[in-house]
Amino acid sequence: MEILNIQTTRLNIRHLELTDLLDFHSYRSNPEVTKYQGFDVMSIEQAAEFIKDNSTKYFGKAGEWVQYGIENNETKQIVGDCAIKLDQYDTRIAEIGITISHLEQKKGYAKEVLIGVLTFLFDTKEIHRVVEIVDAENTASINLLKSTGFKQEGHFIENIFFKGKWGSEFQYAMLKREWDDRI
Repeated sequence: MEILNIQTTRLNIRHLELTDLLDFHSYRSNPEVTKYQGFDVMSIEQAAEFIKDNSTKYFGKAGEWVQYGIENNETKQIVGDCAIKLDQYDTRIAEIGITISHLEQKKGYAKEVLIGVLTFLFDTKEIHRVVEIVDAENTASINLLKSTGFKQEGHFIENIFFKGKWGSEFQYAMLKREWDDRI
């Protein structure tokens, strides 16, 4: 198990801490932020419990999502969080997810995080394949994935029931060789 710390130009991707609670809760309790996410709005108590539970998780355990805070290097406050899960059956495959605070969107943070995480997974960890599942209505995330070289592999129609209705999802993925060939 390893403590993850990824530095990008403006951001530090690191373990969530209880000192992040107020910033974390401010966007995790916003229905617009959670609209396309697999989780719903959180109370302050749920957010605290989530951070505490996550503090025992570390990168490298197959089948387990680990959530990381995205810290602004200047303000030292988190602007969102991202998650990485290594496949339960083959740890050369990873799934990722990114959430950016409603107060910090449209600043290029999601793309910076995505590139930082992909650099870590592909170049440092020699991961073979990275997958992201995205709500079919989440055009901002879809555009982000396409802009970084992800390819759509699947369209799952009304495959998930959440927040009171059936939702459809796309599966996007990138292989290490595609990452290496992108430049």
